[in-house]
Amino acid sequence: MPYSSQAVAKPYFIAVIALFALQILFGLIMGLQYVIGDFLFSIIPFQVARMVHTNLLIIWILIGFMGATYYIVPEEAERELHSPKLAIVLFWIFIITTILTILGYLLTSYENLSEITGNRFMPTMGREFLEQPTIIKVIIFIVISGFLYNIGMTLFQGNNTGISLTLLTGFIGIVILFLFAFYNPINLVIDRFYWWWLFHFWVEGAWVFIMAAILAFLVFKITGVEREIVEKWLYVIIATILVTGVLGMGHHYYWMGVHEYWQWWGSVFSTLELIPFFLMAVFTFNMINLRRHRHPNSATTVWLIGTPVMAFLGAGVWGFLHTLAPVNYYTHGTQITSAHAHISFFGAYVAIILAFISYALPILRKRTQNKASQFLKKWSFWIMTVSMLFMTLFLTAAGVLQIYLQRIISEPLPFMVIQEKLVFFYWASEIAGLIFFIGFMVYVISLFVQDRRKEKIGDTKLL
Repeated sequence: MPYSSQAVAKPYFIAVIALFALQILFGLIMGLQYVIGDFLFSIIPFQVARMVHTNLLIIWILIGFMGATYYIVPEEAERELHSPKLAIVLFWIFIITTILTILGYLLTSYENLSEITGNRFMPTMGREFLEQPTIIKVIIFIVISGFLYNIGMTLFQGNNTGISLTLLTGFIGIVILFLFAFYNPINLVIDRFYWWWLFHFWVEGAWVFIMAAILAFLVFKITGVEREIVEKWLYVIIATILVTGVLGMGHHYYWMGVHEYWQWWGSVFSTLELIPFFLMAVFTFNMINLRRHRHPNSATTVWLIGTPVMAFLGAGVWGFLHTLAPVNYYTHGTQITSAHAHISFFGAYVAIILAFISYALPILRKRTQNKASQFLKKWSFWIMTVSMLFMTLFLTAAGVLQIYLQRIISEPLPFMVIQEKLVFFYWASEIAGLIFFIGFMVYVISLFVQDRRKEKIGDTKLL
């Protein structure tokens, strides 16, 4: 580890593991509530489990991105982090805020939580994925702004590379776009119009910038290919992200009361959103073929190769399946959407963060990459990936049957009658989710497997 300040990334990675485990558990609770309606209902109602599940996803991905950036930026800037103490302080503020928010969801009614936190003074609560109290949103904004200041000053005082500037651009987008979390117009159409400016541009814009930069950094470290080649690919990828991600906003505007031209606009450019993820896959495989050496951390290599493939399948292929307006007319709000969401988040963001932790955490802990640890990490990749594919297929099948019974046949069935006919797919999806959790636990166990030789190495010996 060439820069001591990179160590601040370690608690971020540990938090990622803990919060991801918690998110999966709440997902499993939700899955059981689909088939056993009163399961834990008096303790954790479905709407509460869903809030916790989705909010944890957003938070731990942000924490993972922040941890990876704290590791990458000192190496790219060739200097120590501007303020390691600030990084640790912001980490604990973020973690304590997250815990308090989750406890608020679980221990009191949402209405009471709104009253306690003074939402009436600046109403921002009650919107999907933005259920956090206003005061919590303010703290989140302060944390990510402080983070942006820290890495910005580090880069300002050091060298700048294509990878570091792409990371910085992504986080600038996150900070600026989060301001829409505080804009809550009374008109529902206007609210949804600008609500997507936050989540679409995060998930399909700023987050993809960060993912592409992390991918490029790992490819550079794992393959040893010249930086110039890696960054040329990165520039092409982010250019396609800008064009397709920004203009592809239209697929969220189909049925919410805006002008009908959004159906054409959204359909055309949303189909093009496959391009950056396809390019990421081509880039990764091409660099692996051109690599100058075989990196000893073979587990990271497996995760690295699998990430763009799963991202292309999830965000690209499954997104394309229902992004055209004439198709989305039938699929919107069905289990097709759920299938797309699960595989795309796993492929685009979960996998890249786990890949980076596989690379960086052993270096931060000054431990060798022993065969047992790598073996377990590889198995965790295959268990999690295959189970996620099956979960996606089961939810897709449920969505197709749901569409037929609810929106195609001449006499559509009542909603709850349809849900009863989907029970088999829900059970199958729940089992796939349980296997996914087992795969994740294999990954966690791999982090504790030590090399009997107890040989310590630095980053330079891993190159």
